[in-house]
Amino acid sequence: MNDTFSLVVQNSTLIRILILGFFGFMLSMAITPLYTSLAYRGQWWKRQRSESCNGGVASVYNKLHAEKHKRHIPTMAGIVFVVSIAAVTLVGNLERSQTWLPLAGMIASGLIGLFDDIMNIRSSRTGVAGMAAKPKFLLHSIVAIAGGLWFFAKLDVASVYLPVLHNVHIGIFAVLLFWLVVVATANSVNITDGLDGLAGGLLVSSFTVYSIIAAIEGQYALAGFCLTVVGALLSYTWFNIFPARFFMGDVGSFALGTALGIIAMQTNTVYALPLIGIVYVIETGSVIVNRLSRKLRHGKKVFLSSPLHHHFEALGWPEAKVTMRFWILGEVASVLGLILFLAGRHW
Repeated sequence: MNDTFSLVVQNSTLIRILILGFFGFMLSMAITPLYTSLAYRGQWWKRQRSESCNGGVASVYNKLHAEKHKRHIPTMAGIVFVVSIAAVTLVGNLERSQTWLPLAGMIASGLIGLFDDIMNIRSSRTGVAGMAAKPKFLLHSIVAIAGGLWFFAKLDVASVYLPVLHNVHIGIFAVLLFWLVVVATANSVNITDGLDGLAGGLLVSSFTVYSIIAAIEGQYALAGFCLTVVGALLSYTWFNIFPARFFMGDVGSFALGTALGIIAMQTNTVYALPLIGIVYVIETGSVIVNRLSRKLRHGKKVFLSSPLHHHFEALGWPEAKVTMRFWILGEVASVLGLILFLAGRHW
């Protein structure tokens, strides 16, 4: 009798989690036409960058994407899925210990990205290409530190799990770790968002595996939040695959990158995050390598262009081919990250 009751409870919980994902998808689909109408009417065109991530002139990038920017593709579509995720969570899945923190972090970081996107859109008139790096980093750091303090003081988390070593007490340094993970993840996702459909497809894989991890740990509300993200992202990716109708912008990449980092902290799986998000790590690493190479080797680069997806484009790979192969890498890495999580629980 108890086993039957337990099975019924588990089934109802799973159904509820899946329904949250479905509503995330449907609400995002419903809002998209409104955003599209406003974006094209307001000419929210993303401005083509003139500087590379390495600090030099983005000559390779400009050559590869000149035609795309002539099409005038609007940005800030991340507003659609941020609003959808927030609405579904506030109405049907708000829980102080599980979903409050990723939701707050997502909205706060999304607002920073939104301000940057607005500056980028207006830059065609003012000549200023978005928010400067330092104030943007400072604002995001404030959000991350505030989240870290809540994580430490309110959720009473002062340790980090590492396979073999198990729970390592780090005390107040949990705030510093929280800041590092959140800021690094958000910036890595932002750097990866450079081709039609690329970031959307990768984030679907990342949040799907984290929904499984959260469910295994019994954090069902957090699992529901992750699937809400997946549902809303599937709607976005439907329109963002090549040729893209719109881009998520910094409002989307910073919001979801922040949420992903927070969820890794809440599930105590920071050790698995670099594997689950290996594509983000490689993309960011390629930027760092090229920047160091230019400084240390008198302007010489290791990659033709960075992030890495532009290097493969410069080699002659079609954009859709680069995107789909990176998706496959992300999916394989997500499965390996799940295996690491499951194995790590018994080490």
